[in-house]
Parts: sequence; structure tokens; C-alpha cells
Amino acid sequence: MHDRWTRFNAYLVENQDLGMALDVSQVNFPPGYLEVMERPMSAAFDQMHDIEAGAIANPDEDRMVGHYWLRAPDLAPAPEIRDAISSTVANIERFAADVHSGRVAPVSGDRFTHLLMIGIGGSALGPQLVADALGTADAPLSIHFIDNTDPDGMDRVFDAIGPDLARTLIVVVSKSGGTRETRNGMLEARQWCARSGLTFARQAVAVTGTGSALHRLATSEAWLASFPMWDWVGGRTSVTGPVGLLPAALQRIDIQAFLEGARQMDRHTRVPDLRRNPAAMLSAMWYHCTAGRGAKDMVILPYKDRLSLFSRYLQQLVMESLGKALDLQGRPVHQGLTVYGNKGSTDQHAYVQQLREGVHNFFVTFIHVLEDRSHHGLETLEVEEGVTSGDYLTGFHLGTRRALLEAGRDTITITLRRVDARSLGALIALFERAVGLYAHLAGINAYHQPGVEAGKRAAGRVVAIQKRLLSLLRQGTSGTVEELAGSIGSPDEAETVYHVLEHLCANGRARVVKDGLPAGKVYGAREASSGGAA
Repeated sequence: MHDRWTRFNAYLVENQDLGMALDVSQVNFPPGYLEVMERPMSAAFDQMHDIEAGAIANPDEDRMVGHYWLRAPDLAPAPEIRDAISSTVANIERFAADVHSGRVAPVSGDRFTHLLMIGIGGSALGPQLVADALGTADAPLSIHFIDNTDPDGMDRVFDAIGPDLARTLIVVVSKSGGTRETRNGMLEARQWCARSGLTFARQAVAVTGTGSALHRLATSEAWLASFPMWDWVGGRTSVTGPVGLLPAALQRIDIQAFLEGARQMDRHTRVPDLRRNPAAMLSAMWYHCTAGRGAKDMVILPYKDRLSLFSRYLQQLVMESLGKALDLQGRPVHQGLTVYGNKGSTDQHAYVQQLREGVHNFFVTFIHVLEDRSHHGLETLEVEEGVTSGDYLTGFHLGTRRALLEAGRDTITITLRRVDARSLGALIALFERAVGLYAHLAGINAYHQPGVEAGKRAAGRVVAIQKRLLSLLRQGTSGTVEELAGSIGSPDEAETVYHVLEHLCANGRARVVKDGLPAGKVYGAREASSGGAA
């Protein structure tokens, strides 16, 4: 008992101003480990200083990385960047106030009552996390998301909005303006508006790069507003910029408190002292738990429903940043840190059994929140004498933590006083900094994503094959899969042709005209005039 208490006190990093603490005492790192890590961590601090000062951190695209400037414009390396950040925040607050007051209103003259966000990846995950963590039942606009190119999923969103589509503010988020999933969502929204006799542009807002295709469209059609995205902010770190601030402000979430929490955590995590810097301690624990090469997964267990999306948010932030094939010298390393999670105490009934007794391929990060509820005026209910529902939640957290410790599993605990705009901003900033520091320790570039781009290019090739195939079918051509693959000039893509045809048939856009062997199915298009693409 005494040894555990001594270790707890030795490895607790607190910030009273933020109401946050990091406890790494239940990570079984060896004596002298932190001393060994001081030199590489010092180099990581220097690199982070250079990044914040404007060094090129993404050489693939010759770009700076400046998400830290979003909450501290004075740190930006050029006055035009500082002015752009400050003026954009002011414009967001002004626009949100105009929407709330009715100065910016639907064509009907009523007020906007719904908000539809169309984006993908960081352009959706950040706003979703903020809305779920901080949203309230009396928010002036009910928020909805289209974050995929799944037609059925989009239909469900529009069905949920229903007759309120005329009072729905539609925000389209895409830095390049060419992201296919977001473009598709925008086109679907435009069609739904047309079906209802609405003019899409009269209720649309863009968040995009200046001069992008989306920016040009919003300008030519006179959308309600357009807010900038900058090339020095990646999607996965964009939540403290217009991507996250606009929907938050429209929901009347305190964006200044959100920015202040991130700003304070940034200051706290710039301290060049491993033991007093929570992001440095967090990244050092990741490095130990994963042997510096992603050997174990990180399980995120927030014991608070408001943070149930945090593991999804971290999947992109951490895995897109750290999942790299090559190190900074171009050598194969296949680095990464897999993230998954549930919420407490739901996890008690899901996978804690395996965490305690199954394969030891993980470490756990608990997030514990001290205050039970945000409605402080409600009378506390005792479900048993002297025990509340919140007491049980804390009990399950501490009990699971103890059970994993007894099984020799490493656990980290982050404690928050409460979940509010300030603490959420700080929590996000903590993990952003930890990712940057860990990347330096692992010798990789956290700020590019060649694997994502490769996936987009591969999808583009499939779509190109489909276009050629549809053109052929519309001409009345039929044949086996192999024949059709050869006819479109892709004989080595027979499997892709098979899957494309399978999808087209399922949606009535092509049809099987003769059955044979599984690999020799014959497809055709004899009713192109009545079946669309047939």
C-alpha cells in the first residue's frame, strides 16, 4: 500500500487551473526510465518549438503546421496569419449571433432551427465530438451530420430533419473543395432541397480553402457565408479552427472557453521538463508501453457518456499521425499506435474480461470525471443508502483500474474536474501535443498522410473503371466478366469489374442475362433506355 501511494505521488502531473491531472503510476516502467528519456525528449521539445515558430513540418507538401496558432494567434510567424485567425473567430461569433437573432434567416423569414454539417474525417469527427460532449437540449439549432458517401445514411439524416429542411442551415466543410465524399453529400443535400422547392444556396455556408472549387462555387452562387481553412492546418487538428468553432458557436457553445482551455494546455505542455509536462509524460508512457514501435494497442475508456466519441476522435488524430511505413530517413519502420475504446461502465459488460485475462496486447487510458452531472440544481438521488449512480460509476472505474493492475496490465488515468468547453479544449490539446512528441521519439513525420492519399487514388481508379464499363453497357454490349474487363482495356482488373458489376446489378443499373460458372457470369444492358445506366 505504501509503495503504491509513494509511486502515485511521484508520478502524478496536475494542473489545478485546468482541473486536470495525469497519473502514470500504474505503468510498469523500469527504474531510471524517465532519466533515459530526458535526452530524446529534450530534442522533441526543440522540434516542437521549431514547428510552432513556423518551420516546414510537412515536407511532402512544403507546409508549416500551425494548429497551435489557432488558439494563440500571437504565436503565428507572420502578421497576416495572426490577423486571419483573429478576424475569422470574430466573424464566426458575429455570424452565429446573426443566425440566433434571425438577422440571417431562412427564405421563409422564420429562424434556422437545424444545422446540417457535411464533411468527413477531421471535418466531421471534431465537430461531432464537441457537439456530443457539450451540446444541450436547449441549443438554438439541432445538429445533424453527413460524414460518409452512403446514400442510405444520408437518407436517414434527411428523414430525421423532415419538414424542417427549410429551416436547416447547411454547412459544407472541405479544405480542397474536391473531397469526393463531401461533394457527394453536398449534391445530395442540393437535390433534397430542390425536391422541397428550396434554393440550396439560400441556406448554405462553406468552410473551405480560399480559391478552392468549393469557395468559387459558394461565391458564384452567393451562399450565406464562407469561412477559411488554411493549408497549415490538417483536418485531424482542425477542431480549434473554423471547422470546429463554427458549429460550436451555432450551438451556443462557449468557443472562447474552448480556445482558452487549449491555449492553457499548450502553455503547460511547452514546459521543457519531462516530469512536469503532461504531454511529454503521456508520450513517454506510449513509447514504453509499445516498445517504441506500436507493439501494443491503446484502449481509451472514458467514464463519462459525454466523452463516448473521444476514442473515435483519437483514432484519426493518433493513427493517421503515427501510422507510417517510413521513418524520417526513408527507412521502412511500419510504425503506428492502434486506438479503440468504449465507455465506462459499458466496458464492464463488453471487453474488460479480455483486457484482464486475455492476450496482453494493449494498455489502457482511463478518463475519469469528478463531477457527476452538469445540472447542479438537480436533487441527488441515492440509489442505495449513501450511494448515488455517480458513486457507482466511480466505483466501476476504480475497480476496473485495480483489477487490471492486479493482472499486470499497464493503465494511465486522466482525471478531469468536469466536462465543459474549457476542459474539452485542454484534453484535445493534450493529445495533439503528445502525438507530436511521440512522433519525434519514433523518428516519423506526424503531419503527412501518404496512405490516405493512396486510398483516394485507388478509389479513383475503381470509379474510372466503372465509368468505362457503364459506357460499354449503355451501348448494348454484354459478355463475361473477363470479356468486359478486356473490352474496357483492363484485362488484369477482372476482379474489380466483377465487384463493380455486382454493385450495379444490386441497384438495378445492370443485370445478369445468363448464369454460368461463378467467374463466368454474363452481364449486359438490353434495357438501357428504361433502366437508367442499366
